[in-house]
Amino acid sequence: MTDSRARGPRPGSVNGGAGTEEYKERAVAVRVFIYVVAGHVFAGFLWLLFYLGSTAK
Repeated sequence: MTDSRARGPRPGSVNGGAGTEEYKERAVAVRVFIYVVAGHVFAGFLWLLFYLGSTAK
């Protein structure tokens, strides 16, 4: 015979848990947003370096 307690929901399938597809999609979106912001900050820093270098005496 099987134990009925062993057939409960899996730990990763709890609503809003870290294993759900919605959580993974949100994590990817947040990561992409962070990478885009960091890329723009880095590009702005490079632009500033080139600007200051071209106007230096």
